[in-house]
Amino acid sequence: MDTNPDKVNLAQGTYRDEDGQPWILPSVRLAEESLGTPGHEYLPIAGLKPFRDEAVKLVFGATKAYAENRIASCQSLSGTGALLFAGLALKKAATGITTVYITDPTWSNHELLFSSLGFEVRQLPYYKDRAFDFDGCMAALASADAASAVVLHACAHNHTGCDPSPEQWKRIASVIVERGAFPVFDSAYLGFNSGSVDDDAWAIRYFVDELGLEAAVCLSFAKNMGLYGERVGAVTFVAGSADGARTVGSVLENVQRATVSNPPAHGARIAAAVLGTPSIREQWAKDLVTMSGRIRAMRQKLYDELVRLQTPGAWSHIVKQSGMFGYTGISKSQVQHLEEKYHVYMADTLRISIAGLNEKNVEYFAKALDDTVRSVE
Repeated sequence: MDTNPDKVNLAQGTYRDEDGQPWILPSVRLAEESLGTPGHEYLPIAGLKPFRDEAVKLVFGATKAYAENRIASCQSLSGTGALLFAGLALKKAATGITTVYITDPTWSNHELLFSSLGFEVRQLPYYKDRAFDFDGCMAALASADAASAVVLHACAHNHTGCDPSPEQWKRIASVIVERGAFPVFDSAYLGFNSGSVDDDAWAIRYFVDELGLEAAVCLSFAKNMGLYGERVGAVTFVAGSADGARTVGSVLENVQRATVSNPPAHGARIAAAVLGTPSIREQWAKDLVTMSGRIRAMRQKLYDELVRLQTPGAWSHIVKQSGMFGYTGISKSQVQHLEEKYHVYMADTLRISIAGLNEKNVEYFAKALDDTVRSVE
C-alpha cells in the first residue's frame, strides 16, 4: 500500500468529498433514520415494490408508456445485475437478438457480460481527437439490424465523459429505428451528471416517449445515492402493450429466480424512502447538485491550472466532458510515469475519476501532469 502523503487516487469510480473521504448523502442518512426496524424477511421475487414503482416513476413518470402500464420492472444487483437481466431476458424471450453493440471505449463489464451470455459483441467507435466520434459511431451503427441490441450510455459516458448532443441523439435514434435494432440504456448516473434527473434522462425519454420505441433501461443507484455496497438497481423494459409488459415481467421474475433467487432488501428500502418521501426527495435533489457541482468545479480548476502552467497540448476537452470520469488523452507510458514519480494512480484505460480531485490535490496533479507531458512521450 502506498503511504506517500501526496498520493492521489484517480482510479476509483466512487464519489469523494472535498477531504477525499467517502460521503454519505444527507438524504440517505434521513432515509435510513426513517426505516425503523423493518425486519429481515424475503422480498418478492421481482423485488421491493415501492422501490420498483419509484424507480420507474423517476424515469418514466411523465411518459405515455407509464400511463398505459407498458413498463415491466425487476429489482437487480445494481447496474451490472440490471444489464445481466436485460441480456438474459432478451435470450429467454426468443427475440432473435444475437449481436450486442457497445461503444469503444466503454465500461469493461459490457463486453465481459454480454459475451458471457453468448452474444456476439461488436464495437462502435466512440472517441476520436478527444471528442465523441459521431461519424465513426454512425457508420458502424449502420450495420446493425433487427438481430441487434445497442447499449447506449444515457448520460456521463463511462469512460470518456463525452455525451452526444440532443441533435446527435436524434440522429442515433433515427438509425436505430431504420435498422430495427433494440436500444438498451445503461443509466448509472441519473442526476449525478448534471444535477438534474430530468436533464440526464432526456435521451431515454426521447427514445421511449417521442419515438415510442420499445427499450430496456438498466438503472443503478450506486453513484447517485452513494449506495455502492448495497447493490441497488433495477432493470426496466418498455413494451409495446400492457400485455407485453406483463409477459416481460414474468420473464424477468424467472430470470431473477434462476440467478440470485431473491434481491437484497436494505438498500432498496433506502432508495424507496429517498424517492418516495417528498422531504427526503427534496434533500436528494440538493445532494445531486452538490456532487455534480463539485465535480464540475474540479474540472474547471484542473483546466485552469494546466492553462496557467502552459502545459503542452490542448486541454479544453476536460471541461467539455461531463460526469465522474474524464479521458485525459495521455499515453500509457505517461500514466506509468505519473504513478512511479508522483504517486498518482489512474486506470490503465487512461480514464481518471474527477471525483478524486479536490482543492488540496488538484494543483499537485496539474503540476505532475505538466511535468509528465513535457518529459515523457
